[in-house]
Amino acid sequence: MISFQPVHSEAQIADVARLAREIWQEHYVPIIGQAQVDYMLENFQSETALSKQLQQAYEYYLITNNRQSAGYLAIVPGQNDASLMLSKLYVRKSERGRGLGKQGLHFVEDLCAKRAVNLLWLTVNKHNADSIAWYSQMGFTNAGSIIQDIGSGFVMDDFRFEKAIPK
Repeated sequence: MISFQPVHSEAQIADVARLAREIWQEHYVPIIGQAQVDYMLENFQSETALSKQLQQAYEYYLITNNRQSAGYLAIVPGQNDASLMLSKLYVRKSERGRGLGKQGLHFVEDLCAKRAVNLLWLTVNKHNADSIAWYSQMGFTNAGSIIQDIGSGFVMDDFRFEKAIPK
């Protein structure tokens, strides 16, 4: 049984940080290198960073499959418009291919519908070919390039993908 648990407790935050380390080491090192992965994990996916994000507008959800942590997702509501950013959607390698990502995306789309959000958007690394193909298959379109300086000489070189949410 797949479920989406809102992240609030220190134990849940620690679980997300652990999942992030596992997933990012496996998935992102070949794309952006070990140094940038280490930097991003410490600054954006550590327990301290996650706690700060949760105090701001971020909402994190653990994805569980048969009561076992299988991945996580995060969203950030838009401030002045009816949009929502899908900030994170990650599934452990051992859990991929079981529809968890698709169910996570449907969970977020349902949240959008309940909140009268008409645009879901995300960023995806320009060299992350598998994710680009998957998001395209899920109905997202490429809305252009975004390069963000994230500090210490690192940048995120991404595409912005968007999907209209029907009312």
